[in-house]
Amino acid sequence: MKLTLSHHFDHPIDEVWAMFHDPESHIAKFTSMGHRDLEVLEQASTDDSLDLTIRRTVELEVPSVAKKLLTPTNTVTSTDHWERRPDGTCGGRYSVDIKGVPAKTSGKTNLVEAPDGGADYTVELEVKVSVPLIGEKVAGALRPQLEAQLEAEFAACEAWLAKEA
Repeated sequence: MKLTLSHHFDHPIDEVWAMFHDPESHIAKFTSMGHRDLEVLEQASTDDSLDLTIRRTVELEVPSVAKKLLTPTNTVTSTDHWERRPDGTCGGRYSVDIKGVPAKTSGKTNLVEAPDGGADYTVELEVKVSVPLIGEKVAGALRPQLEAQLEAEFAACEAWLAKEA
């Protein structure tokens, strides 16, 4: 299953990039979303990039079709690569591993300057559940929750930017 969501920030791309480039903003984002037991496993940055791996405990509402695969409490590890590109855009790629779950989640992000001086952000997500016969059904059942998670991430980003402005 593929999912694409976009968000417009009323902040210049440089401010939004500074947020994505700051590991503390990612910790604040996950904390505001109710994730707990956060642990930064890896962190490396340059002026134009950030590589960040964070493990955390996440509570999920498990759809009935997925109850045999997922529990309400899961250990999630996300690995992100963010970069500022020579053309002035920003973005990267990420993967998410849920311990003990036969699913692969990955995606990419893109941040571009908007005509109004703000920044437009797009997240592409792909979920593959490797369970014969029901994998696509399980992934589809998770779609509303994944959309809600991304919207919560956008809101957390807006809160960070408002605090930093």
